[in-house]
Amino acid sequence: MARNQTAEPDLGVLAAQVLFSVQKELFVALAEQGFDDIQPRAGAVLAHLRAGGIRASELARASGRHKQVIGSLVDDLERLGYVERKPDPADRRAKLVCPTDRGLLQMETAAAIMRTIEERHAKALGRPEYAAFKSALRCVADLQRKSAT
Repeated sequence: MARNQTAEPDLGVLAAQVLFSVQKELFVALAEQGFDDIQPRAGAVLAHLRAGGIRASELARASGRHKQVIGSLVDDLERLGYVERKPDPADRRAKLVCPTDRGLLQMETAAAIMRTIEERHAKALGRPEYAAFKSALRCVADLQRKSAT
């Protein structure tokens, strides 16, 4: 039976609409603020990057991407001057992916843009409703992650 075109969109469709719309707004705003050399796919690294560094294997786990994909994205971001690989002080055999000064500036700028986006939605829905929405979405994301493993 064909899917009814007037039916409410399912969780996957809604999640994709939110993701792609937020991602587009974020990267357009980043480009306007001088970060026009990064692509949305770099978000798999940039969204999980920590000021003190993070292992590529942790980036892969956090983003749900393969280690090879993360390695390629880190290579690109390193070439663009956003990250550098450094020895992990906890295990000299391992490397940390660390933001450079430009990477830290991009992280701060992206966080400010995201605060603006979230503030707009909180204002439109009402703060309690937006907080409840985020809490419920976090629970759904956690449940989905657990069922997908």
